[in-house]
Amino acid sequence: MFNRGEIVELDIHDYSFGGRGVSKIATEQGNFIVFVDNAFPGQKVKVKIDVKRKRHAEAKLLEVIERSKLEVLQPFQEISGGPYTHVPIETQQLYKKQSTLEVFSRLAGIKNVENIFDTFISSPETFFYRNKMEYSFSCIGHDFETGNDVDEDFALGFKRRGTWWKVESLDKPSGLFDEEWETKLKKVREFLKSTNLPAWHPPRKEGFFRHIVVRKSFYQNQLLINLVTSSSNLKQFDREAFTRFLIDLLGDRLAGFQHTINDNVADRSKIENGKCALLYGVPIVIEKLHGLEFEISMESFFQTNPKSAELLYNKALDYVFDEEILGDKVLMDMFCGTGTIGQLLAKRNSNVRIVGVDIVEEAIEDAKRNAQRNNISGIEFFAADVGKFLKEHPNYINKIQTIVLDPPRAGIAPKTLNKLIELNASNIVYISCNPSTQARDAVTLFQSGYQMEKLSFVDQFPHTGHIESVAKFKKM
Repeated sequence: MFNRGEIVELDIHDYSFGGRGVSKIATEQGNFIVFVDNAFPGQKVKVKIDVKRKRHAEAKLLEVIERSKLEVLQPFQEISGGPYTHVPIETQQLYKKQSTLEVFSRLAGIKNVENIFDTFISSPETFFYRNKMEYSFSCIGHDFETGNDVDEDFALGFKRRGTWWKVESLDKPSGLFDEEWETKLKKVREFLKSTNLPAWHPPRKEGFFRHIVVRKSFYQNQLLINLVTSSSNLKQFDREAFTRFLIDLLGDRLAGFQHTINDNVADRSKIENGKCALLYGVPIVIEKLHGLEFEISMESFFQTNPKSAELLYNKALDYVFDEEILGDKVLMDMFCGTGTIGQLLAKRNSNVRIVGVDIVEEAIEDAKRNAQRNNISGIEFFAADVGKFLKEHPNYINKIQTIVLDPPRAGIAPKTLNKLIELNASNIVYISCNPSTQARDAVTLFQSGYQMEKLSFVDQFPHTGHIESVAKFKKM
């Protein structure tokens, strides 16, 4: 019916897990299904066919031609990272809940999953909730009025839907990140453009300005800014002048300003790809969760929506402590990152022994430093691959009451999950930023004698297709 790469217009009839609109096209053999990332029921959309199969296709959204009757226009600039900004939050949550329950029913084989479903937790703030945002430069822009590409441009904002080379300049807030900063981003763009140094040219892999990454502390109401450039014509860039500009622009809200030089042709802003210099202030901001303070550097992993994360962790801790912790037992925090969950566990019950493990050494150093800052004792942190750690520490077998898991989106590697199962923990509390991989891993846990007792969803990312889940498994 379609060919890969073909651009077509479709009506969206339904919604599936992960923010995929569903278009149903009648044929003699039944409906041919096209899944469209970030589309919503009731919309008419222009898409590019990305994957073609016998009975279905997958497509990338290029443009919303007609809005859904369910949408209510908001006063924000629509960006590809917030495709559902105009969909009322209650409607978003209804679709997210139902589609995610279907994932557990279909992938984990849980019949009557509603019987173990606990609660759907809404984000306390549905706009301006993010604490980190990355903006891209490009000398290939997009003109909203004509719909045409603009060569030799100086664009600063977000990649246009369906492209990796074209940037739409952000001229007003997106509704997701700090309102003041995004209102003033146009001034930042104008200042940098006045240097006469070029924005990055993605196809040619050349240019000077590449990214701006901003971290926000809600607790301090401050911003940590990282400008990423190439080294090309570096001597022509007056870093001191731009530093003074940011100080004048943001005043006391500017916690620190870093400049990273990155000549890696890959389109990534990470500091480890280049050399980083602190030009002003400090290289961290401090955030609070449940009264505990956490130092966050530009590269630290920290929950993107901290106010919602408090509710997420509350639910996970409720699942851990809904039964008495025996005196000789251990609580284990796997994939612990900067140690947030482990410290919250220790704060709620200072008498239990807690072990935190993560492969990222920098994260473990952050965890140790944060534990000292918060006067948290009774917790040990180890920098190691989770699977390797478990192999090297068989002494924890039969000694763990509850394992708390918060793995990456890909879920848990099968060998690592089997090692976790060998520990014979009484309970597993599994936090997931991708419920489909959690549902997949649940099957292995079921086969190993665990039963899912409770399941909750947390809307960490309003206006996107993402949803987080927290499940409690008990060894039967």
